[in-house]
Amino acid sequence: MDLKTPLYDAHLKAEGRMVSFAGYSLPVQYKETGVIKEHLAVRNQVGLFDVSHMGEVVYEGKDALANLQQLLTNDFSNLETGRVRYTLMCNEHGGVIDDLLVYKCNDEKYLLVINAANRAKDIAWMTQHLFGEVEFSDQSDNFVQIALQGPKSKEIIEKLTSEEDIPKKYYSFTEHAVVGGVECILSRTGYTGEFGYELYCQTADGITLWNTLLEAGKEYGIIPCGLGARDTLRLEAGMPLYGHEMNEEITPFETDLSFAVKMNKPDFIGKKALEAKGEPAITRIGLQLTERGIVREGADIYFNGKKIGQTTSGTMCPFINKACAMALVEAGIVEVDSPLEVEVRGKKIAAVVTTLPFIKK
Repeated sequence: MDLKTPLYDAHLKAEGRMVSFAGYSLPVQYKETGVIKEHLAVRNQVGLFDVSHMGEVVYEGKDALANLQQLLTNDFSNLETGRVRYTLMCNEHGGVIDDLLVYKCNDEKYLLVINAANRAKDIAWMTQHLFGEVEFSDQSDNFVQIALQGPKSKEIIEKLTSEEDIPKKYYSFTEHAVVGGVECILSRTGYTGEFGYELYCQTADGITLWNTLLEAGKEYGIIPCGLGARDTLRLEAGMPLYGHEMNEEITPFETDLSFAVKMNKPDFIGKKALEAKGEPAITRIGLQLTERGIVREGADIYFNGKKIGQTTSGTMCPFINKACAMALVEAGIVEVDSPLEVEVRGKKIAAVVTTLPFIKK
């Protein structure tokens, strides 16, 4: 039986088409809009997403930072209070267990946001590697997480909260903001490639915050958006998704996430394996079809008649109106503008290597 987020009834009321995702029943799209309209609303105006299925865990105590430094690939020794940092969590072989966000609340308290499908696995791994004076707690069931995304997001937030509560920089947050009378974490983050915010409030306040944001956004054309648009938006923005562009067999270097790996740290789980592997044999690329068709995950890619890899995600990107995909291919074989062929249902379709992200804004 799938779990329901606290906003489940709101999705039914809005005629969301519910599907099973990461153990939850969530809207893939809404009857009156659909994926394309929801995607374009976020690019041009503003959209609202229920992302309460994501997990939240907290590290507190004198050794909280030391735990993160050992557990995660990025360096948090210079992270300022009120800032957010993207990171990977690797296994001993250098493969990616998950990608996540770290919020620094103070010198002895960090909030980590993890992928819903990996929640149980992540928590087991984190618990197994605890050391020193630190308290670890899974807070996932205590939070509703809502993503307000699109160029009109700021106007909506300005209507509902004080200027001092609005985070000014990308990847910064206010821990105790009050938005429309609801206390929440207000974060300048998102997974769409657009200006926007993510809000974390207590479960009991979730429906109030959701309805308040929808009401305040009416004049800006706000609409609720589902998983379908969330996926097309992140792909158009060239953002990797766990289970597609990364997994426990793929290293951060092989999927072009080296910016989140600080090899100059004294140590972290997986560092020795990454050092031993040397230069990555595969790399992540973007590609666009140059003839009619749509490519999905798992399609073979050919260059000069030789198979060089597979697509990891693919779709028609509504804003740029082009069929695009990301792929993992042999390193050093192709470059931007290299012609490729992608095999779809036994037919090879022409494509070209392009820069990421696909959308240039």
